Amino acid sequence: MTARRRKVTTVAALCIAPLAIVGLAAAPAVAHGSMTDPVSRVSACFAEGPESPDSAACKAAVAASGTQAFYDWNEVNIANAAGNHKQLIPDGKLCSAGRDKYKGLDLPRVDWPSSKLASGNHTFHYKATAPHRGSFELYLTKDGYDPTKPLKWSDLEEKPFAKVTNPKLVNGEYIFDGAVPNKSGRHLIYSIWQRSDSPEAFYTCSDVVFGQDNGGAGSAAPTASAPSEKEIADSADKSTVDHNGHGGDHSAKAETPAPSAPNAPEAKSASEPSTQNLAETGGDSNTSYIAIGGAATLALGAATVFGAGRRKATVSGRRSR
Repeated sequence: MTARRRKVTTVAALCIAPLAIVGLAAAPAVAHGSMTDPVSRVSACFAEGPESPDSAACKAAVAASGTQAFYDWNEVNIANAAGNHKQLIPDGKLCSAGRDKYKGLDLPRVDWPSSKLASGNHTFHYKATAPHRGSFELYLTKDGYDPTKPLKWSDLEEKPFAKVTNPKLVNGEYIFDGAVPNKSGRHLIYSIWQRSDSPEAFYTCSDVVFGQDNGGAGSAAPTASAPSEKEIADSADKSTVDHNGHGGDHSAKAETPAPSAPNAPEAKSASEPSTQNLAETGGDSNTSYIAIGGAATLALGAATVFGAGRRKATVSGRRSR
């Protein structure tokens, strides 16, 4: 290689390097969201308004956790869960995912805002403010569940009644079907959303009522409502959740360190091919619109630099003759 050609190659590499750094910095958004059908506790209290909630249960939750927990309604998470949910979340703290920030969600009460539910097929909705690939597991409380006591893992049925990997995203919501078991009275649905491109997982508690029973103890629980798009947009400036990089308040990583020798189950979508397109799933860790654009920019930049160098070398060669 001639000295002139080596110089051109060096210049091209120097020009490409900053572009590559920019492409790496613009990583895909992390996953955030919460169940909206049936409505999760945190979604219901956010919809009521963190500053002045309507229901007694949400007022108590805000008093325990503060308003910020509900402005950050879409981040009840553990950053490094990696499938180790039971090892990381202690009994009595399932709804908060063991995070002190959301401790108001763990209050044992019979008057949490609830959703009517019937046995049989049900279409579930999960609001995804930052979608990603992953799997959803939904657990229902056992017969004899007592909402006046802190929720324990042993209160949930052993196996999920609904499980889905990479459901389609429709208008900003993951929508999937599940067969709800026969139940009566007040129960709770516990959802786990485990990302397949990250160890991060999200958790929700949705209070549900089968039949006409409102939960017992003579308490008429209000009907839960999911937050509207307007409510989400109007409160966005008060949220501390960052959808770039690894999200905002991921202090759960410090609060609940991973076990020294985890036996984390591998999410199905980590190895299974998917026929869904990016618009349906929100992309994955290897392919994003930003990454595609960055690759195109690198290619264009490289072509331009090499082309300019070659033209300059040709002109100089002609003059030397």
